[in-house]
Amino acid sequence: MKTLLRFFFVGFLLSSFYTCNKENSSIDDENLPIIKPELPQISVLTNGVEIVDEPKITAEMVVSVEDVIDFSGIIGIEIRGSSSQMFPKKQYGVETRDAAGNGINVTILGFPEEEDWILYAPYSDKSLIRNMLIYDLSRDIDRYASRTKFVEVSINNSYNGLYVFMEKLKRDTNRININKLKVDENSGEDLTGGYILKIDKASGLDETLYTSNNSITSQYLPKNNNAAPWQKIYFNYDTPKEEDITPEQKDYITNYMNNFEDALAGDNYTDPNEGYSKYIDANSFIDFFLLNELSNNVDGYRLSTWLTKDKNEKLKMGPIWDFNLAFGNANYCGGGETNVWAYKFNERCPEDFWLIPFWWDRLLSDPAFVVQLQARWQQLRSGAFSNQAILNKIDSYTELLNTSGAAEANFKKWPVLNEYVWPNNYVGNSYPAEINYLKNWINQRLLWLDTEIMAL
Repeated sequence: MKTLLRFFFVGFLLSSFYTCNKENSSIDDENLPIIKPELPQISVLTNGVEIVDEPKITAEMVVSVEDVIDFSGIIGIEIRGSSSQMFPKKQYGVETRDAAGNGINVTILGFPEEEDWILYAPYSDKSLIRNMLIYDLSRDIDRYASRTKFVEVSINNSYNGLYVFMEKLKRDTNRININKLKVDENSGEDLTGGYILKIDKASGLDETLYTSNNSITSQYLPKNNNAAPWQKIYFNYDTPKEEDITPEQKDYITNYMNNFEDALAGDNYTDPNEGYSKYIDANSFIDFFLLNELSNNVDGYRLSTWLTKDKNEKLKMGPIWDFNLAFGNANYCGGGETNVWAYKFNERCPEDFWLIPFWWDRLLSDPAFVVQLQARWQQLRSGAFSNQAILNKIDSYTELLNTSGAAEANFKKWPVLNEYVWPNNYVGNSYPAEINYLKNWINQRLLWLDTEIMAL
């Protein structure tokens, strides 16, 4: 109704304006009423219950677009994230539910039906757009990434700032589209997929606690490690979950990962039939590499790193996830630099608990892999990864956030401009300054990569 009234009001103003000026041959556009675009609005009501980090509490959520309700219903909601929980602006995991409290699939903001959603809260990323940018770029090169949309969120009728509404990564026809491995599929072809693994912090209260129940331990230590007994690589079970995966399924995916690493570390690793190519989809590894290097993702390859193994298929890298510290937003381990390799993190920070597997140095020592990677880089640089294509995306995001007033409102709620927020490599005194830093950083990064990738 509010939108309809706005239309009639604007029509009345324009009609009056034209009537009063019908003898004039020109119209002063600056006097026309300006209607700011509105971002989708999300309102969460918890009925006085505090939102915590597990378990999800029951709440109500209304999603509206230009005052038209897109979704209204019951949800479960909890605080999510790891290091981001230190920030006062929290991000949330959301599950859409029915009246009985069971998860139900719904479509929200045009996204495919599902029950699990994320309200991501950019805070230390003062550009507000880093995750949006990299996910869009991933989809532009035909690699699935979580669908995203800028929204404004209110919690219990209190404005909480700009958020990014996102899909949670999970096995689903419209998300990570791999076979659903059932508990009774324990032999033959059925056993070959689908699996989702993660190189990431351990789940639970202790993020360093890896066990045979929740993960596979790599048989190979990371390069340039500090020789500490805890510096190992772990592949966390995601799908099937640790409580659901059967012993036979554990054995299969463990053996597969061991065989892949043995082949990659072996003398005949470049052999197209018996080397690493037997086990991995090299194209997915190349695209994953280029996305992480384009953004110099300081968490790349070692945290929030997803792998999938579908039925009768090879191991694939991706989807990408969590790039809020990328694109020059981290002041440690070279994260802010434009002229370092992200995959060489271990050389800069060998004492870190979470290091990068030996895979990437080894893959880049195979001439065939390098030739394929260079060809892909050149192809992307003439399209999705061109300077202009990337800068155009940034301009489209910032125009929306500025003209809608969402950026200004967010920084009034969370006045972090001109203040250091961990782990900022750059602290701008305004939103345009943060965007200019991001653009300049990307231009310098692309220039460096053009030379370095072709010199591999």
